[in-house]
Formats: sequence, structure tokens, C-alpha cells
Amino acid sequence: MTTASLSAADAAAAVLSNNYGHRDLCLVRGEGAQVWDNTGRRYTDLLSGLGVNNLGHCHPRVVAAIQKQAETLLHVSNLYLIEPQIELARLLVEHSGADKAFFCNSGAEAVEAGIKLSRRYSKEKHGEGKHKIVALQNSFHGRTMGALAATGQEKYHQGFEPLLEGFVHVPINDVEALTNAVDASTCAVLFEPVQGEGGIHPVSVEFAQEARRLCDKTGALLIFDEVQCGLGRAGHLFASEEFGVEPDLIALAKSLAGGVPMGALLMKDHAAELLTPGTHASTFGGNPLAAAAGVAAFLTIIDDNLAERSKRLGEMFRAQLNLMKTKHACIKEVRGRGLMIGVEMTGPVAGLLSKLRERGYLAGSAGPNVLRFLPPLIVNEDLLLGVLPALDDCLTVSLENHS
Repeated sequence: MTTASLSAADAAAAVLSNNYGHRDLCLVRGEGAQVWDNTGRRYTDLLSGLGVNNLGHCHPRVVAAIQKQAETLLHVSNLYLIEPQIELARLLVEHSGADKAFFCNSGAEAVEAGIKLSRRYSKEKHGEGKHKIVALQNSFHGRTMGALAATGQEKYHQGFEPLLEGFVHVPINDVEALTNAVDASTCAVLFEPVQGEGGIHPVSVEFAQEARRLCDKTGALLIFDEVQCGLGRAGHLFASEEFGVEPDLIALAKSLAGGVPMGALLMKDHAAELLTPGTHASTFGGNPLAAAAGVAAFLTIIDDNLAERSKRLGEMFRAQLNLMKTKHACIKEVRGRGLMIGVEMTGPVAGLLSKLRERGYLAGSAGPNVLRFLPPLIVNEDLLLGVLPALDDCLTVSLENHS
């Protein structure tokens, strides 16, 4: 560890809560798909701030929009009309199939809004006793109490019980279990089209279409949590393009404003009409600065056709990883959609991540045994493929050390 990074780590330990554990890498600058630490060392960022930096770091179009808006109007409350917010909502509605948008500050808040709206919709449309929400095992929807209850991983629940009641969890892509779980007491079915934190598991077309059919049959709302997998990350602008079904609600966040905190819940009119004045709100949601950044980020995704680029580069990258799988038995499976890729190993990946970092590549994990790659959608092929020899070398050295 360098003196400079040790100093930052010590300073952090003295004044910051320890909920992120020990950290010793201090990143101070970013450009495109690369970042630099406080010693001047450069890294290729293949995690994108956990899926936030889809446009890479400091995209010129987003930076220009932020600079212009910061010199004009930083914040006013939602008691007033906000021009960039209206424009961003128009763009999202035009491209998603939704009718209305509600803005907040994070993915957890977007999911929370979807949970609240589902309960309210059900009570107003169907009366009492219909508040069950069917979600998926191994899912992750956020850290607020509602989103936590929806999350299908007990490790995130521990110590925070009792949770919000009324949630049941079924295995991903188990159509029979889904059919058995959705009944007259169900107000919503909620899932990530590609599970992120749970290990990069895509939902099948059959499962998504059955969820839509069951929701139509029972009067429940279908909610897609596209916080991580949406906006081009998984090879489509929105997941409905792959499934051929439209959800009633879509939760967005992460890359929505190009690195500025922002979330959104997109809604069909029949659900949005229940968000009457005073039923829900966010002080900062959709404020001028975040919305201006969001407009610039969304237009860049559209104009530069980044969803298609994500799909093409993702297929190429997964093909190369599958070639590596034939050489290294420790690779169990390569999976994902677009540039949302998981590599499941036979053992923990923490040590492997450290070795990749030593070679100048930042990746992440999705559970203890899955390498998670979420490179910026603007990454060039040379930078993306550059990690492959490094990964190959790490796995070869590891095998030699254990033989």
C-alpha cells in the first residue's frame, strides 16, 4: 500500500462508518473507461461504479449539461415546474411504453415507490386483502425497508427484522412456482429482468410472459426493476424489448443521470392516476441539476445507439470468456445479457479480484463465487478484451500455486 493511499484509508477509518468494510484504493480522476488513483496509477474500470457509469467517466455531453445547469438553477422544489424534468420525462415515456414518470434519487426509492403504488392501486381498485407481492429468490431491490423485504436474500434481512410483511419469493424462471404463488391476494409481481447482485441471472422470456398473463388475470401490477439492467446495460434500452411484454411499472436509477444521483418510476396511466397530490413525494427528485444530466445521458444512449453496442460487445466478450472456460476448469459458467456479465467460479473470487486489480483492472463480485463485469457501454474493444490475458494469467498462476 502506498503512503498516499494509506493516508486516505486512515482518514476514512477515523470519520466514516464501516458499512463498506476496509478500503485502500482512492480514485481521484476518471475519463472514459479509465480511472486514476491518488498515486497516479491508471486502471481500466470494468465495474462502472456498480453500473452507474454507462457513459464512462466525465462524459463531455453530461459534463457540459451539468456545467450549464449549475450556472442557471441548481434546485427548486417540486412545488414548481422544472423544464429539464419535463423534458426527461417526455423522453423516457416516448421510448419506454410508459405514460408517466415520477422522479426520486436512487433505485431503492424507485422500487419503494413501486411497492407503495402497488398497494395503493390494489386497495383503491380491488378493496382490502390484496397486498401480497411476489418477488424472486436471490433478488436484490435495495436497502430501504420495503425494498429490503422484496429482496430475496436472507443475508440482507438479518438484524433488520421484522420486515414489511406480505412478500413471497419464488425461484427465478420457475413458471409453476410463479403460477402457484400469484393468486387473488396478489397486488404485484416484481423482478429484475437480469438479476444483478444475485449473481447475473437473466429471466427467461417464458417466465416474463407468464408473469404478465398472471397479472392480467388477477388484476395485479407487473413491476420490472431495471435499476441495473436497464438503459442499454443488458443490450436493450428496456427489458420489454426482449420479453415482448410491457410492465405496468419500471424502476430506473444508476446510469439514469450519467453519474448524478437520480431514480425514476415509470408508470402506465392506470397506475399513475393513483399517485394523487400528497400521496408520495421526493424533495430532491428530478431537480434541475439531476434532470439536466439525465436528459444529456439519455440522449447520448439513444444517439450513440449504446444499447446495440452493449449487446454486440457483450456477445463478443462472453464468447471469449467461454473459450477461456475450456482451458480453466475453475470456470463453471459464463452468463449475462449485453455488458452485464457474470463468470461463476468453483470458489470465492475475492482473491482473483485483487490480482486483477494488481494488473490494472477493476471488476466486482455478485455473490462470493461470481465475477461481475459491468464495463461502460462506451468502452472500446481493446480495453475490454485487454482484461482477458490478465484473467487468463491470474487463473494459470492460481492453478500452478495449487498443483
